[in-house]
Amino acid sequence: MSAQTIGAALRAATDQIRAGGVDVPRLTAEVLLAHALGLGRAQLLARLEQPLAGPDAASYWALVARAAAATPLAYLTGRREFFGLEFDVDESVLVPRPETELLVEVALEGLATGPAHVIDVGTGSGIIGVTLAAKRQAIHVTAIDRSASALAIARRNAVRHGVDERMRFLEQDLLDPSPLPADLICANLPYIPSADVAKLAVSRHEPKLALDGGPDGLDLIRRLIAQAGTVLTPAGRLVLEIEARQGPAVSALCHDAFPRAAVRVLRDFADLDRVVVLDRGV
Repeated sequence: MSAQTIGAALRAATDQIRAGGVDVPRLTAEVLLAHALGLGRAQLLARLEQPLAGPDAASYWALVARAAAATPLAYLTGRREFFGLEFDVDESVLVPRPETELLVEVALEGLATGPAHVIDVGTGSGIIGVTLAAKRQAIHVTAIDRSASALAIARRNAVRHGVDERMRFLEQDLLDPSPLPADLICANLPYIPSADVAKLAVSRHEPKLALDGGPDGLDLIRRLIAQAGTVLTPAGRLVLEIEARQGPAVSALCHDAFPRAAVRVLRDFADLDRVVVLDRGV
């Protein structure tokens, strides 16, 4: 029997992925086959009549089966774009999401062009700290995470983007022990209430350690805000990603810890509360 063509394989894979309830099944099928063959999508689409057989076919159909079971595409390819940069990811870290780009934009606004020290708490794959270091050549970043495997990915991404010499990586619990004073502290910590985690599709594949924020989702955010006073410089900025219902509660925590600070809640592209910004200013 002759081997299936690339075009026929894409059609069959699209049907299989669609049956799994995955969005954009055709695009997913194309990205996975391009990845399996080591081609760009344009190169792939120019070869639709060529046969797909042997190890390449076996590798592809294994990826398709995982995609149909709702494994995130980023885990299957090992890559995800964020803020115009490409990052390595695996199952030890969350898949980077567009909403977090708002946090990075606000963090960049708070950084002058001169030297500064940034602390990225809960760095995961390093998307925040590495992006900031790539966009601001004078800053140094301390990336903190409880997960050694996440820090290994973050280090790899720092090397990938040539910023590793301006970053250090600490495996610890939030700001304990206290790092050097910071001009900017930013964090995308677990903020999903525990009771909601199991209801989310992402909890099937992404690390629960990076999702579960305790009973009200604020366990780690509450502790970080309390610790930040001894680390944030007098004119420093604290930037936090939050769950859409947490704006008032996180704002209140910020005002309690920093009575004289200016606190704002910013909305994302879906018009949902997403980022809390605290400017200490004293």
